[in-house]
Amino acid sequence: MSVSIKDVEYIARLAKLRLNDDELTTMTGQLNKILEYMDQLNEVNTEDVPPLAHPLQMENVFRPDVRQPSLTTEEALANAPEKKGKYFSVPKVVHK
Repeated sequence: MSVSIKDVEYIARLAKLRLNDDELTTMTGQLNKILEYMDQLNEVNTEDVPPLAHPLQMENVFRPDVRQPSLTTEEALANAPEKKGKYFSVPKVVHK
């Protein structure tokens, strides 16, 4: 399979790109090289290779979910730069 300049013009129009003649020629060559590489990959025997969602083995790195006592309000607010009663005091970011 190969890509023609007309194909690249169509793709560029879909991507809302304006390409001059030199860019069209360059992009046509580059896209054809990519497709040639894909053809090489299609020749590889992948019959015994299971499909993957990710190339690396993924493992859960989280600790087990164990119920533990939580901080008290005073402990949570101990290092707060500013507090207002039982709450953190932060600068107002929403203006009316």
